[in-house]
Amino acid sequence: MTVSILGCGWYGLALAKALIADGTKVKGSTTSAFKLPLLKAEGIEPFLADLSAGNLDDSPEFFICDVLVIAIPPKARSGEGAEYVPKLQKVLDATTKQGVKKVILISSTGIYADQNRELTEADDPEPDTTSGQVLYNAEELFKQQSSFKTTIIRFGGLIGPGREPGRFFADKKDIPNGLAPVNMIHQQDCVGFTMRVLNKDAFGYTFNACTPHHPPKFAFYAQAAAKAGLEAPEFLPELKEWKVISSVNNGKFLGYEYYIKNWYDWLK
Repeated sequence: MTVSILGCGWYGLALAKALIADGTKVKGSTTSAFKLPLLKAEGIEPFLADLSAGNLDDSPEFFICDVLVIAIPPKARSGEGAEYVPKLQKVLDATTKQGVKKVILISSTGIYADQNRELTEADDPEPDTTSGQVLYNAEELFKQQSSFKTTIIRFGGLIGPGREPGRFFADKKDIPNGLAPVNMIHQQDCVGFTMRVLNKDAFGYTFNACTPHHPPKFAFYAQAAAKAGLEAPEFLPELKEWKVISSVNNGKFLGYEYYIKNWYDWLK
């Protein structure tokens, strides 16, 4: 099997390494020419793909694969959100042109508005932020396609190497909504969840991928700061808007068991 990963960044590179270790051929893209030899050194067939520069006709062989994983963030917070769906349209055009039959689109549980309840894939996300609406539009773009099957994976807040949660709020004071539950996932489970989708050939579905333990922010980040040797943040003891992200589709179609089941145990 050949898997092409569009976007070999924090998650994409980790996934590529796991796939290669499993005996899968991997093609990987980057927007930076200096990263090409780094990808090659990991056993990845490297490609330069800058979606901002034009179309993808210069790299048609990248799209000759069994599965395409799209792992490029919308960057809505940095003002690039409006460019995201047009970029994905270019990817979609190349995917269709080269006859790719299976796609994994990486999305985020940030698509869900805070609805003060538990939310699963069966619920309307009701996005109420710019980034959430961008993600919704991107998902709909791929759901509407009939020439290939798309599975959408919505990751929770990403933590792991280089994204240590203890640093997120260290030393900060009077942080609002301290009683709100966290919705997080570790890089190891991001990779493991994706591998499970591939191994189960589970295409045509949407999955929420979020560790099923949701401690309150004040407790989670205090322990994370302690683990990192940093001063604990101070949250306001209040519960405003919140959500708990769960999954019904994991149980139905994957049966994936998370490496990290309890954040307190992991943070010890």
